[in-house]
Amino acid sequence: MGVTAVLGSGLMTAAHAADSVAPTGIVLGVGATESQRAVSWYSSAGTTQAVEVAPTSHLVNGQFPADAVTFPATVAANTVNGGYNGHATIDGLQENIAYSYRVGAEGGWSPTYSFKTQDFEGDFDFLFFGDPQIGSSGNVAMDGAGWSDTLNVALAANPNAELLVSGGDQVETANTETQWNAFLAPDKLRQYPWAATIGNHDVGGKAYEQHFWTPNTDRSAPFYNGSPSTRSGGDYWYIYKDVLFIDINSNAYANGADEAHVGYITDVVKAHGADAKYTVLVYHHSIYSPADHANDTDNQKRRQDFPTAFSKLGVDLVLQGHDHSYSRSYAIKNGQKAHPDEQPGATQVAEGPGGVIYVTANSASGSKYYDLTAPDPTQDPNYGPDPLNPNSHWANSVENQEHVRTYVKVEVLKNKLVVENIRSGTCDAPNAAVELGKVSWCGPNSGASAAQPVGSTVDKVVIHPYRGNGYDITADASTPASAESGWLQQTTEGGAGTLTLTALS
Repeated sequence: MGVTAVLGSGLMTAAHAADSVAPTGIVLGVGATESQRAVSWYSSAGTTQAVEVAPTSHLVNGQFPADAVTFPATVAANTVNGGYNGHATIDGLQENIAYSYRVGAEGGWSPTYSFKTQDFEGDFDFLFFGDPQIGSSGNVAMDGAGWSDTLNVALAANPNAELLVSGGDQVETANTETQWNAFLAPDKLRQYPWAATIGNHDVGGKAYEQHFWTPNTDRSAPFYNGSPSTRSGGDYWYIYKDVLFIDINSNAYANGADEAHVGYITDVVKAHGADAKYTVLVYHHSIYSPADHANDTDNQKRRQDFPTAFSKLGVDLVLQGHDHSYSRSYAIKNGQKAHPDEQPGATQVAEGPGGVIYVTANSASGSKYYDLTAPDPTQDPNYGPDPLNPNSHWANSVENQEHVRTYVKVEVLKNKLVVENIRSGTCDAPNAAVELGKVSWCGPNSGASAAQPVGSTVDKVVIHPYRGNGYDITADASTPASAESGWLQQTTEGGAGTLTLTALS
């Protein structure tokens, strides 16, 4: 099979540059579908550039074949620190093939990197990472070491993960390229597609969107939070296998921006929701924050603006960052607990009609942690304590802070989602916030217990999304739910009938 047949259309003559280019900051990004990948980079020249791609098996002694496919790049002047930035979309990829690629032009190619595709249908895993925020500890090298270690740990344990999804705040300071260099240093970001999310520390300059090209992006004013000439932003979406991912710029929330986000999500779900089995939203500001940002004014507003809309749109899972702590909500319907008897820490949850699970990821780098806060209804009367666990906020089934690095693994299966928060570090280095004394304790139970090993589970839940298809809903609570059992979904066979949410022992 020739390269053209493997990659599909788009075969072009290799790019030639009048001046040598020196590509840096290369990152593999998500495409609009499984058959695409975006590649972004910085360049020393503004000449014609491209991404050159071939099946890895076609390379001979590391050299690309004469019929390798090139995808032309868009190259623009870099308004951050001079030079240029480029991006190109690789299209026509085939499933279950290892590909090699390089960026630049003749006389100025980058090193060769590789990635592999997997089945374009069926089950898959993706990994979600909260706030690397390189530089927030005050030591870029330490933060970068923790970030690199988390990627290595996560992908050694999950080598077949298909997406790396960002919770935002890649760096501490939007236009500081030394921080971006440390964030982009791991080669894993050239081997697995990074689905970028913009955080409040990324939004204050152009570097974010110069480093990340995202598919189907709407950069109109409500989604931009500032002048397009000085800031980054936008909402975007893509479909990967059975999941419709929608990523919004939650930095823009005032002056009607929340309503605009809801309108964007509504339009995307109406147009593309039927093409996917699950809908997953991603944005930075955790509306059910359990730590420092729990009662921020902007989060109080989002708690009013978002939940009912998300329930009505059939959203299954919301992934968030910003709070540098871990939380997993109960099933939330229209801003209220969907099942009053759902127990804290339940390991099986049926969302029921309109039920949505909200997850906040802790720090993936160890650069900064925020301690959990006690529910304070004097700050927000609608965000008080959980009657079943008064030390936690009412919305959250699990709240956790151990001052260790973690990441979230999501398994997308035929009839369920499995969400697991996994430790990628311990109290030992690399863990900048602990090493530098930014926190006074480390480990479970506020440091009273020894740190658990790398790869151990903080929290795990099986989510059964609602697929009622006209069924009436009843709740059978004859057997109390517990953390060991939880709510399970049962359906009658054939046609409309009764869908029962049963708390199994």
